[in-house]
Amino acid sequence: MAFHSLHISVFVLFFVFPVSLSIPFIVLHGINDNCGGVQHITDNLASFSGSTGYCVEVGNGTGDSFLKPLGEQTRIVCDKVKQMKELSGGYNLVGLFQGNLVGRGVIEFCDGGPPVKNYISVGGPHAGIATVPTCGSGILCQIIDELLKSEIYSDYIQDHLAPSGYLKFPNDIPNYLKKCKFLPKLNNELPDQKNSTYKERFSSLQNLVLIMFQNDTVLIPKETSWFGYYPDGAFNPVIPPQQTPLYTEDWIGLKALDAAGRVKYISVAGGHLKISTDDMKKHVVPYLASQAPGKQSLEKDDHVGAHNSLNHRATLNSNRKRMDRLESEASTKVVYDGSASFMWPSSVKSFFEELIGVSDDKSLSQP
Repeated sequence: MAFHSLHISVFVLFFVFPVSLSIPFIVLHGINDNCGGVQHITDNLASFSGSTGYCVEVGNGTGDSFLKPLGEQTRIVCDKVKQMKELSGGYNLVGLFQGNLVGRGVIEFCDGGPPVKNYISVGGPHAGIATVPTCGSGILCQIIDELLKSEIYSDYIQDHLAPSGYLKFPNDIPNYLKKCKFLPKLNNELPDQKNSTYKERFSSLQNLVLIMFQNDTVLIPKETSWFGYYPDGAFNPVIPPQQTPLYTEDWIGLKALDAAGRVKYISVAGGHLKISTDDMKKHVVPYLASQAPGKQSLEKDDHVGAHNSLNHRATLNSNRKRMDRLESEASTKVVYDGSASFMWPSSVKSFFEELIGVSDDKSLSQP
C-alpha cells in the first residue's frame, strides 16, 4: 500500500507538475561596452527563449573591458559564475566580440565552475585579429597607433590593454607565440605547453554556434569568427577553419566537435555585431530555449519515463509554438550595433596620455 501511494505521488509530481528543462544563460559583452549597454539583448533573449538570462560584468564595464588583461577578466567571470547558485546545474553562454574570448577562457580555464552546455559566439575573434584597434585622429592617436604597432607584445602593453591579448600579426608569429599572454594559451598553440584539459573541456560542449558578419570591418579577417585566419608569414589568403593547424591537429577539440555535428557555422548579413531580430531568433534563441537542439532526454526510470516523456513532448510542443510565434514576428530590424566597438573611451585615452605625456590639446613642441 505504501509503495502504491509512493507511485501515485511520483505520477502526480511528473504529470501534474511538469519538470522544467530550461537552464539559464549568461551574456558576456564586448569591448567598450557594459551590461547596461546590452541589457536589452539579455532581456530580449530571455523573453524569446523562455529562459532566465544574466549579463555578467567585469569591473566597471567599459573602461575595464579595454584596460584589464583578458586573463584577469576571465578569472573575474570564473569566480562570479561559481558564486551564482542559479548556474550550479549548468548554463548556456552568449558572447559578443571580445566577450567570446573571456567566455572561452571560462570554459577552458575555470576549475570547479559549472558546465557550459551551449555556447553561442556572436562575432568572436577566436583566431585573433591582424590589425591594432585604431584610436582615431589627432597627434595623440597618431603616437598611440605607432606605439601599439611596435610594442603590442611588450609586457606593459600586454598587461594594460586587453586587445593586445588577441592581436596576432601573421608576419610576427615568433613574437606572438613567445610574448602574447592570452590567445596562444587559449588556442593551445604553444608547442611545448599543450594542455589536454582545455581540449577536453571545450569539446564537451553540446553545441557551438559561430556567427560571422559578412560585412565585418572590425574583425580582420572576419573569418576569425569561425576560427579561420591568415597563414603564418602572410596577410593572404584567409585559410578556412578546417584547414588551420588548430583544426587539423585538433588543439582545442574543434575538429572533434565538428565531426560530432555540434558546430554550426553561421554567416549573417551586416557589419560587426549588427544582428537583427530575425537572425537573433533564428540562430541564437533555439540554443537557449527550454529544450535546445541536440540535448538528450533525461528520463531514465521505467516507472516514470512514460509520464516524463509526455511532459517532455509537451515542453517541446510549447517551444515549437513559441518559435512559430517568433518566426511570424521576425524582423530585419537591427537590435544591436557593435560597429563602434573599437572607438576608444576617454579613460583609455587618458591612460595613454599619462603614459607618453602627450594629449590632443598639447603639441609636441610644448614643454
